[in-house]
Amino acid sequence: MLKVGNYEFSSRLLLGTGKFPDFDIQKEAVKVSGTEILTFAVRRMNIFDPDQPNFLEKLDAENFTLLPNTAGAKTAEEAVRIAKLAKASGLCDMIKVEVIGDFKTLLPDPLETLRASEMLLEEGFTVLPYASDDVILAQKLEELGVHAIMPGASPIGSGLGIINPLNISLIIEQANIPVIVDAGIGSPADAAAAMELGADGVLLNSAVSGADDPVKMAQAMKLAIEAGRLGYEAGRIPKKRYASASSPLEGMSI
Repeated sequence: MLKVGNYEFSSRLLLGTGKFPDFDIQKEAVKVSGTEILTFAVRRMNIFDPDQPNFLEKLDAENFTLLPNTAGAKTAEEAVRIAKLAKASGLCDMIKVEVIGDFKTLLPDPLETLRASEMLLEEGFTVLPYASDDVILAQKLEELGVHAIMPGASPIGSGLGIINPLNISLIIEQANIPVIVDAGIGSPADAAAAMELGADGVLLNSAVSGADDPVKMAQAMKLAIEAGRLGYEAGRIPKKRYASASSPLEGMSI
């Protein structure tokens, strides 16, 4: 069970809703993924205009917990303003804090992320900050009181997978709140690897929406995350330099 603040979820897959070829493919991909959490950029939603297309209507949003994000914000103040807009529209009090510091790499601004998280916590939000794989930053965010940490595996939409597994594992090791690996996941193998490191969940979007068959990829990601979590809980064997026979040789007469 994934617990974030006062929320509990059976699925450990968080799915983004952008860049799908069309609503029907999106709807089917969401269905087979088994996700219970849908994330989206508030700035890309016409949440107050009933005449504009709205994917929430297509997906029957009542069956999901919505995780709006503050994508597009460059400062803490912008992020807070976007979060308040989402809350005022009745979507959710849970917010993914995203404050971009560089719009070429889309890497988050650590100082503004800290500031925005602190401000939103004071406003009573359930706060999930997207951050780089900085171990000390993760500590500082937890000390503030955020409800989960979302370190990037690699740059947003890159599909590079986990480029620094050591830092991700150190963040997981020290954390007393959920760690949800976010950004850069490209394949089911990447998702499984994140879970095998001990992550509590994975958030992804482009890996599914940009696949040749988004529906099949959504199902593959679901299975990969489940397998990775089971593998982590089971405990893998240690790596060894030399071979070790699976059948003992002692006592054999031939």
